[in-house]
Amino acid sequence: MARQITRRLKLRLATVLAVCCLGLAGLSALALAAPSQAPLAPVKGLVTLVDLGATTCIPCRMMAPILEEVQREYKGRAAVVFIDVTKHNAVARSFGIRAIPTQIFYDKTGKEVARHEGFMDKKTLTAQLDKLLAK
Repeated sequence: MARQITRRLKLRLATVLAVCCLGLAGLSALALAAPSQAPLAPVKGLVTLVDLGATTCIPCRMMAPILEEVQREYKGRAAVVFIDVTKHNAVARSFGIRAIPTQIFYDKTGKEVARHEGFMDKKTLTAQLDKLLAK
């Protein structure tokens, strides 16, 4: 019985890994630093959205075009920072994340004001940024 459970767990893990490792997305456009250097977050003096994820994560890949749009639309008013947890796992641990993607919102003073785990659509994301910018 223990062998059956172990075998089932291995199969489930293999399935999850296969789904998560289907390929890479264009998340690198959001990185604000070289791969060997983690982006600084939050950005001083700006409302900041920090997205912690991975280029191999399906929901993270789905968010990539949204984050790129938001980065363009809020340029100069808010910072959008993507941190790849596979390249910067020590930095990711310092944020205390439990799942990816995780979005963390900071006000202009650098205080964390909101946190969300999982996929976040553009409407919800921009509503949170607008709320912070209105303060």
